[in-house]
Amino acid sequence: MNILVTGGAGFIGRWVVKKLLEDGHDVWILDNLSNGRRENIEEFFHMDHFKGFIYGDIKDRKLLSELFKNKYEICYHLGASINVQDSLDDPETTFNNDVLGTFYVLEECRKQNIKIVFMSTCMVYDRAYDEHGITEVHPIRPASPYAASKISGENMVLSYWYGYKLPAVVIRPFNTYGPFQKTGGEGGVVAIFIKRKLDGKILSIYGDGAQTRDLLFVDDCARFVVEAGYCDKVNGEILNAGSGRDISINDLARLIVQSGEQIQHIPHIHPQSEIQKLLCNYSKTEKLMNWRPEISLEEGVQKTEAWIKSHLYLV
Repeated sequence: MNILVTGGAGFIGRWVVKKLLEDGHDVWILDNLSNGRRENIEEFFHMDHFKGFIYGDIKDRKLLSELFKNKYEICYHLGASINVQDSLDDPETTFNNDVLGTFYVLEECRKQNIKIVFMSTCMVYDRAYDEHGITEVHPIRPASPYAASKISGENMVLSYWYGYKLPAVVIRPFNTYGPFQKTGGEGGVVAIFIKRKLDGKILSIYGDGAQTRDLLFVDDCARFVVEAGYCDKVNGEILNAGSGRDISINDLARLIVQSGEQIQHIPHIHPQSEIQKLLCNYSKTEKLMNWRPEISLEEGVQKTEAWIKSHLYLV
């Protein structure tokens, strides 16, 4: 198939592109490198099925019109502003990228009836209430402009399914981590903690550290994203993906450094947007797609640390 991945130079995007290429598809990437990095995708440039990296913005309607002349079968729409704190500081940029940008991509998909896989986030949810975890019908709580923009994008995507029968699926992966994730301020907690450990620095935890996260290894996440595009049964659906296990930030820090001496607690920079308990229930996805995670947290942390150690020049 001909496939477009917006945001394909980002952390999850590059793993999605890798799997699509391994599956034998012709792949184009559109990315403005606001979150992504050219280094993430350079290994693909020599591959026969890699058809091009286009440096550009999803809000550039002229560029989109030209790009969609390639007659794609699937568009994986991962391009977005993704940082909660950035959305609180500058909500307009997040709105424009995550709502208007999604609308412009949707319009191009509608013209040719191209399936769209829309990358949303677990940050749209209210906290998990119990150990059964968060299902797709769990209450939402847009506690940041980022979450609100993703909910808006989800509803726009689903309106094209109901209104135009455009093949579409909304996916909500939980907290994804692994190789190629940034280890600085825009990165994920696992990558940040590992890098600080390797640098001999203190691991700083916002608040009391009792907040929990369901951490999904990026290989498992990419498989979920890609297969949602392949599966017709999920059209018109919202789907979760996670490990089905949550861990407190305190326990995660101890898993990574094995010592309390390298850990400190600091005031939360955005406590109003904190979700106290995130635990994924992925039973719907398992039923519809036969998907389940394969990499445990302990194995995933080891793989991530090994990659960061061998790529310190990049991170």
